[in-house]
Amino acid sequence: MPTDHAAKLDNVSPEDLLRADMYDFLSAFLARPPSGILLTQSAKLEGDDSEIGRGIAALARLADAVDPRDAHSEFNALFIGLGRGELLPHGSYYLTGFLNEKPLAKLRADMARLGIEREENVYEPEDNIASVCEMMSGLIRGRFGAPATISEQREFFEAHLAPWAELFFKDLESAETSVLYAPIGTIGRAFTSIEQNGFRMEG
Repeated sequence: MPTDHAAKLDNVSPEDLLRADMYDFLSAFLARPPSGILLTQSAKLEGDDSEIGRGIAALARLADAVDPRDAHSEFNALFIGLGRGELLPHGSYYLTGFLNEKPLAKLRADMARLGIEREENVYEPEDNIASVCEMMSGLIRGRFGAPATISEQREFFEAHLAPWAELFFKDLESAETSVLYAPIGTIGRAFTSIEQNGFRMEG
């Protein structure tokens, strides 16, 4: 017998599963320093001539060459630092200039409404870019109940990613510390733009 989750995935199109995979991929790099396994997997990726494809090809070359310790140091310099990193990857900060502001409260209200629970032992505010990308993937896949409709996905995206994610990814592309993470910025920026245009067409 198929599991409940497998049955849910039967109701999700291959195109939507690829979108969910991209959100999970971005979240994996943005939630914590990349593991050796993630770097090895990324080094095997192949891109095409699209903007995302070129970003993936650049990431593959860098992932193949980077020392995991250097990748760890880059992540810390970008997002942690001494006191704070070069970037603050939170919706509240990008939209208000401060952490823990109204955008976070709005996200928490939507999380409660959608049945999304904060993971134990995670101390970052929920409006961290990695967490919001993971939530989008979960909505598409049906991790929090039935797979979200396109309308529900669009509502969540427009509330919690569209106002700031593209700007964050542009900053990541050009950050002084970004080497491995520069193509992550390219991939994220291009993907966010594609999502926004796709939702506009669906609307």
